Formats: sequence, C-alpha cells, structure tokens
Amino acid sequence: MSSPVQRRRPPTAQQFVLGELRRAITSGELRPGEPIRQDALAADLDVSRVPLREALKILEGEGLVVHRAHRGYSVTELSLADLEEVYRIRELLEAEAVRQAAARLGPELLARLEEAQREVERAGAAGDVADMAAANRRFHFALVEESRMPRLIRLIGTLWDATDAYRSLYYAEEPNRERVVREHHAVIEALRAGDAETAVRWLDEHRAHAVAALREVLDTE
Repeated sequence: MSSPVQRRRPPTAQQFVLGELRRAITSGELRPGEPIRQDALAADLDVSRVPLREALKILEGEGLVVHRAHRGYSVTELSLADLEEVYRIRELLEAEAVRQAAARLGPELLARLEEAQREVERAGAAGDVADMAAANRRFHFALVEESRMPRLIRLIGTLWDATDAYRSLYYAEEPNRERVVREHHAVIEALRAGDAETAVRWLDEHRAHAVAALREVLDTE
C-alpha cells in the first residue's frame, strides 16, 4: 500500500486507515478473498492496531470485509450467484430511484451528473481505477439521492458497498472504462430529453455489461 508520507492524513488515525483500506479494495490492490494481514498493514501505515481494528469493524458492517474465527479478516468474496443477485436487486431498486429523481430533474441535478461524469472520464483516461470508482459512485448516487427516499437510498448504498471490490476488476480493462463513459453520456442525454424510461434502460444495460464482464473473470478464476 502507498506510504502514509505520500498522503495527507484525515483528522484521526481511524479515518486515515479507513480511507486507505477502501482505496486498496476499490483499486484492486486488495482483491476479493485476499486476507488482511493486520501486523504488516499497521506497520505499512505507521499506525497502531487499535485504529486498524476499528476501521475493519466499520468495513465489516459495510460488507467490504468479512471476519472468520481463527482466520481473521479478508476482503469479501462473492460467488457469481451472489454477484448476480446483488445486481438484480439493484436493477429493481435503482429503476424506482431514477424515476423518482427524473420527476425532479432540474439544472442542478444535471450539473452534478455532468461534473461527476467529467471526473469519471479523467480518471478513466488516466487508468486510475480507484478514482474512477469513486467518481462513478458520485455519478450514480447523484441520481439515487435525488429520489429523496432515505430507506431506498440506504438499501442501494448497502448493495454498492457489497460489490466495491468487484468494480475494480471491471474498470481494470480499458474497453470497459470506455463503455462506462459512453453509457453515462447516454443516461444524461435521456434525462436531459425528459425520457426517464430510456435512462432506466441504459442503466439496465450498463449493469448488464458489468455483470457479463465479471462473470468471465469469476469463471476464469
């Protein structure tokens, strides 16, 4: 993992460790199923085991890591069936969120989507998987949060957390990054035209492409 000297630390050691672990998982530096060796990680980040344990408990609650007795923590590993189920549930819930958000569409929401999309494109062109994943989440949640349905937003957030480690596998390939950019533009154009159902269909296709690519990766592994 990157040296702590190279990064500006947040106010607390726990926040710093939490950010570093999230970055390592979403960038693919820590892959699904990989054990998290706490002694080595604490030394690498120059922190004690206390903030590391606290950060791991938070990530466990989010579904990014799992803890097994006598084995410790590891990055959450999903079966293909688990992954497909998560994406199917996302399809159902996000369609409702997008329809609700589209009914409130205005210049501010379009501006947030376009700004997030510019960040997606910058990170994608640079091959920065972690930054692209973060910008991609901002893009999608600009829409989801505009639904103004707090329970729905929390449910969708939990589903995204469970598959963060897998997005890095998808974004690792340049053709996939380019496809994401094209599909995001199509969603924005559909929303700008006031066509919520076309936006929903593009998002369905967007998820389907990710699942198809990840299916190949998981089958190979």
